[in-house]
Amino acid sequence: MNIRKVGVVGLGLMGRGICTSLLANNIQTVAYDIVPASFDVARRHVADSLEELAQHPLDAAATPADWESLFQLTDDLAAMSDCDFVIESIPEDPSIKQQSIAALERILPNNVPIASNTSALPITLLQQYCQFPQRIVGMHWAEPCHLTRFLEVIRGEHTDGATAAAAEQLGHLLGKDPTVVQRDVPGFIVNRLAYAMYREAFWLLENGVADVDTIDRAFVNAISVWANIAGPFRWMDLSGLPAYAQAMGRLFSELSQATETPASFQAMIDAGDRGIANGRGFYSYTPAEADAWRAKLVENVHTVRQLTASPPSAQKELA
Repeated sequence: MNIRKVGVVGLGLMGRGICTSLLANNIQTVAYDIVPASFDVARRHVADSLEELAQHPLDAAATPADWESLFQLTDDLAAMSDCDFVIESIPEDPSIKQQSIAALERILPNNVPIASNTSALPITLLQQYCQFPQRIVGMHWAEPCHLTRFLEVIRGEHTDGATAAAAEQLGHLLGKDPTVVQRDVPGFIVNRLAYAMYREAFWLLENGVADVDTIDRAFVNAISVWANIAGPFRWMDLSGLPAYAQAMGRLFSELSQATETPASFQAMIDAGDRGIANGRGFYSYTPAEADAWRAKLVENVHTVRQLTASPPSAQKELA
């Protein structure tokens, strides 16, 4: 599929990041939002992100100087009628997303893929009231969108092969390493793994095994040995399979089976804790400390990108 022009619906944080990723790769981008005041915020976000990209050797030569000529901001959805691919990135409310997709179906040719940016909503649910459910696909992006190689492409029950292939192709055009989720399960791949970890971390905390800082340090010291180069299955290969089988027999029945939000965490949320957004979370942050942690995260993403800069096909050959 020839993808030259991409529409983005919604200019929240993720929508702005998706626009940045497209523009950083010289793809004509039409961005829609019902609030025109969001346009200036989007322009500043893109400009700042591309300027930051240009300061790193991996991206300096490729960052476009004329990105503004490729960027169309609009409050008229009809401006997307000639897009080759459209990404909806509005709040995670199924009814609002379904309304947005229905509006897009009214203006787009029936073969144009429509992707929903979601971290957990079932794509099959979004397909229920579509005219052409086969062209609906999920795309799970991660912040900062213009830097991370992460992208999940989720096939709903009705998504056809051409649509999934187009989403995967777009991901490769943007320098991502797309992972295709073949079965539409809640949480997809990464969040299912992540929330199993969060649940166990809370069990350790609430049962007095260790405090927050100790759990964090233990996790970082262990996972940093391998997480940049291997996933859980590769790590088991590298470190000896029989021991894992023995440990699973002993540990699986001992792990947390909680099905509700931990009470201590809900209490934090009810008290207004928002993490670095307001300086109150599992740790306390001054504004300067919050900025420093944001910068540390971005710099770490650059480091990971440099470590994994070779194409996925080359990595498979090396493996």
